[in-house]
Amino acid sequence: MTTRRLTVAQALVAFLAAQYTERDGRRHRLIAATWGIFGHGNVAGIGQALVESGEKTMPFLQGRNEQAMVHAAVGYARHSGRLSCHAVTTSIGPGATNLVTGAALATVNRLPVLLLPGDTFATRPADPVLQQLEVPGAGDVSVNDTLRPVSRYFDRVTRPEALVPAALQAVRVLTDPVATGAVTLALPQDVQAEAYDWPEEFFADRVWPVRRPLPDRGELAAAAAAVRAARRPLLIAGGGIRHSGAESALAAFAEATGVPVAVTQAGKGVLPYDHPADVGGVGHTGTAPAAELARTADLVIAAGTRLTDFTTASATLFQNPAVRFLGLNLDPYDAHKLAARPLVGDARETLELLTAELAGHRVDAAYVRDYGEAKAAWERRVDAAFAAPDEDAVPTQVQVLGALDALVTDRDVIVGAAGSLPGDLHKLWRPRSPSQYHVEYGYSCMGYEIPAALGVALAEPGRPVWALVGDGSYLMNPTELVTAVQERVPLKLVVLDNHGYASIGGLSGATGGEGFGTAYRFRGPDGGFDGEPLPVDLAANAASLGMAVIRARTVRDLREALARARAADRPTCVYVETRTPDTVSGPPPAQAWWDVPVAETATRASALSAREEYDRQAAQRRRHL
Repeated sequence: MTTRRLTVAQALVAFLAAQYTERDGRRHRLIAATWGIFGHGNVAGIGQALVESGEKTMPFLQGRNEQAMVHAAVGYARHSGRLSCHAVTTSIGPGATNLVTGAALATVNRLPVLLLPGDTFATRPADPVLQQLEVPGAGDVSVNDTLRPVSRYFDRVTRPEALVPAALQAVRVLTDPVATGAVTLALPQDVQAEAYDWPEEFFADRVWPVRRPLPDRGELAAAAAAVRAARRPLLIAGGGIRHSGAESALAAFAEATGVPVAVTQAGKGVLPYDHPADVGGVGHTGTAPAAELARTADLVIAAGTRLTDFTTASATLFQNPAVRFLGLNLDPYDAHKLAARPLVGDARETLELLTAELAGHRVDAAYVRDYGEAKAAWERRVDAAFAAPDEDAVPTQVQVLGALDALVTDRDVIVGAAGSLPGDLHKLWRPRSPSQYHVEYGYSCMGYEIPAALGVALAEPGRPVWALVGDGSYLMNPTELVTAVQERVPLKLVVLDNHGYASIGGLSGATGGEGFGTAYRFRGPDGGFDGEPLPVDLAANAASLGMAVIRARTVRDLREALARARAADRPTCVYVETRTPDTVSGPPPAQAWWDVPVAETATRASALSAREEYDRQAAQRRRHL
């Protein structure tokens, strides 16, 4: 047997460089690059291996924050259709534990990322070593064990020969469309540097087919019968439609049957906004037409969605006593939610087969007419919300979105995550292409936006990519702006400054918390945070990190600034202080409920009234059995 003598780290890099995915006859490199921040625990192992391999074998990206590196990798993986992803290497200790939030986000959203944290010595020549966690009752525990519950696969490679099965299992999970998420290979720093004679076969090109399982014939026939029997069916499209590349199949199904399509945050954009069947976002942050269709539906086809509480309005949305559910999903776990009739299979293949099975069937014309009229009425509400009658006024957040909506084409990508922006985007944004809308809401992680936008831009150079962040998210994680500058990626950043955690401030006000602790202000005379806004200059901060910065004070300034940013060939920030909307310029209110428990007993009037409203809404909750 021919062997090659390499260290464990060198062998791992060589192995990863030879892994490929293949779907629909197209091959993709699985690990397109490795992100890293070096310290003791990976500098002499993975770091040396990357130097030895060279950029052509394994491209390297220099990060500034470990969590941000994972976010960038996740943005890349999502935009690459989960067919290509990145690895992330860190030192031991805080470098490793900083991965946890990013790993959770990747796993919640079913997006592949390979984590390679350094670990404490396997041979224990000195015990403890720097940054080692000592657990008196368990000598084999390290801080990397915090990654176990947020990883879809975890292994600690304590011997060189153990790398072979561990690496193969890691790639199996990364390329499995059901099991994928964060994969962690913890690498003790002494083992990384240890040499071993590896079989040459370990480094041969290996292709991992990404499966498209077909549904069971019986399940397919039962699903078709359920659709034929329904008078008011509604399809809810989730991220699984995008991951499968099933957009065309979904459009063909909707056009053939007339079944309307509502979308989750992860599914928004799978139909263009002007498709006749698209009724917009569903759930707490959704549109009025989608909410009404969901409340009256007698069949809900949950296609590629996890049916989270935002989508189901915390189990209060589907109010038709006769409603039944059809779970079209690649994952049986999700296909059975809400006691659904399961239809387990790849979204594209299953939709095509279901459309064929329903040949000649179409919903009643009056139903199509009704939801078409409701959709047109909603678009008029969007027009009104986006409109800015006074070009010299300070814009609202929604008017910022309106100005951006008027500028972009189907080439632009909009990246968002947490705060009030996802709600406004889900309700109002008009996606023009399947990949334009990139909002992370499975984990709703503040600080995702900037690094993820960088990942998207790396996945498809040349497309205009916009990171939309509030001041709260910006302050949490602006570090990868430095990487965008270093890599000369012309990222477009829009910072909307409303001087606080405005989204949670609103939620606090609605649930009896009176906005406590959510404003970025000096303390007032009574000790509360109700004084003057803090003199923090986020535009100056972005400039200090290497960004070109344009300050926009009015709606007119904003339109010019966005156009300049879009045309820029370097990372550019548009900074705008937004004003609180009034009833005319603000977004339409929530169209469905979201369960945030309110104090059951209190003395303050705000909490008492909030509890009354909570009890009224919670009474509508249903168990679908």
